Amino acid sequence: MKKYIKIVLVLLFLFIIVGCESSSKEEKTKKTDAVKFKEEFEDLNGSRSDTGKIVRVVSIPEKNPIVYSTAEEISKLIDDEESFYVLFGYASCPWTRSMIEEMFKAAEDNDVDTIYYVDVSDIRDIKEVDSDGNINTTKDGDKYYMRLLEQLDGVLEEYKIEDEDGNEISVGEKRIYTPNVIAVKDGKAEQLEKGIPDGLDDPYSEMTEDMENGSYKQLECIFKCLEKSFCTKSAC
Repeated sequence: MKKYIKIVLVLLFLFIIVGCESSSKEEKTKKTDAVKFKEEFEDLNGSRSDTGKIVRVVSIPEKNPIVYSTAEEISKLIDDEESFYVLFGYASCPWTRSMIEEMFKAAEDNDVDTIYYVDVSDIRDIKEVDSDGNINTTKDGDKYYMRLLEQLDGVLEEYKIEDEDGNEISVGEKRIYTPNVIAVKDGKAEQLEKGIPDGLDDPYSEMTEDMENGSYKQLECIFKCLEKSFCTKSAC
């Protein structure tokens, strides 16, 4: 009997050790994503963009809820009817950089512990209009990105391009612009916010306190979304 008890205790001890190691690995992965995101964005601080403008300086919390993901993984989460938040953007996007600090403030204030992040800089299709007014695809989109366009259709904006005269033309499909923060509830896209405040016409320009507050309110609104039985801007 004593021998049996000892075996049970040993097995229980091993189970606890393995469980702790598993939790530790998961926490380490999250921390790695958080640090990676911080470094990725802050490494560009003060550098020059392709247009010669100074890249906005941002300060990313070392402890942040970012979890790196892919279009394929997000598509599967939707298929599995999961509820989650996802940020579509990329580090050098000036519009993403203009809202990112307020996004983390709003996330922390609303106890959001996970925001999936998909870098869309190289997975979207690109369309252009030629001199005859024909719309041509100059770069194909990743197949999972194209699937996301269907799955997130309800909240996405139209994909529009400019012709030679500067007129906007709809290409007949939706677009994941950057930044797009989307709340998905039970596999359905419920709400999208950009976090771009009114009055910010140049993403490289300095943001006023009112602009920062405007950005925060948009993002605070979406981070309350999954706590409600439905998601509407009017509920914020």
